[in-house]
Amino acid sequence: MLLGALAATSASFGWATGMMLAHAPARRLGAFEFTRIQLLSSGFTMGLIAALLGYWPSVTWAEWPAFLVSILFGVVLGNLAMIECLRRCGPQETELVISLKAPLVALMAFIWLGETLALPDMAGGVVVLLGIGLAVTSGHNQTGKKPGRYIGAALFFGGIAATLQGLGFLALKPAMLAGSEPVALAAMRLLGAALLVSLAGLWSDAVATKGTILTPALLIRTIIPGLLGYGLSTPLLLYAFAQTDAGMAAVLGSLAPVLIIPIAWITEGRRPSPRAFLGALLSVLGCAIIVLW
Repeated sequence: MLLGALAATSASFGWATGMMLAHAPARRLGAFEFTRIQLLSSGFTMGLIAALLGYWPSVTWAEWPAFLVSILFGVVLGNLAMIECLRRCGPQETELVISLKAPLVALMAFIWLGETLALPDMAGGVVVLLGIGLAVTSGHNQTGKKPGRYIGAALFFGGIAATLQGLGFLALKPAMLAGSEPVALAAMRLLGAALLVSLAGLWSDAVATKGTILTPALLIRTIIPGLLGYGLSTPLLLYAFAQTDAGMAAVLGSLAPVLIIPIAWITEGRRPSPRAFLGALLSVLGCAIIVLW
């Protein structure tokens, strides 16, 4: 359980860092092209790693319907919705709405897998989500707009992303319980999604580009956050889903909005407000309740 909690929290840190790095290139390229580049580069990298480590034979291909659900809904549609939310609203508001994935996953796990959370886990999850809300709504995001300025778009695109991404992760839990390695499953999701997105791009070039020239510098700035999110954070969260309750893993994997705050402070000199500090402390307290109670 402790390793699962550590993996989920580390995944949050990877997503927070990737989200900060992804905001500018995502706005320049558009959701479709940005997602396509990230999926192709991350899918190739993760597939190569899985092959070198000998993880591909562990995949239980009998679970292919769940793989298809995870690829189509969790990766392709879920990430397109998330990137569109990021472009319109900025990283902090996007991560705030994406944190709704935690209660949604807990509900889906209860309905689908019969999982139930203990009372301390539920209490800790509520404290974490309260802390996230306080922290993220305490100041301005990177769009320069006050929180709530684009709340309609954030709730629409972010809510879709949270639901579909949570479904995509949860769909793979039976395969992981059957012995599939998270790294191989992450590679399989990325490669399958990259194929679908690339085919869609060939079918309609109009959706694939916004007319922005893809320079080498812009390409690198697009690939790096993809490797942090898809290549590092996704296998960590899949491992957490396999090792502990899905709801608890989703809660600890939703700490990115809080972790963005110190990253922005270090990289951009934006000092957090007292409300942000309080939100961060509440999130840490909620994590302690989940892990230690």
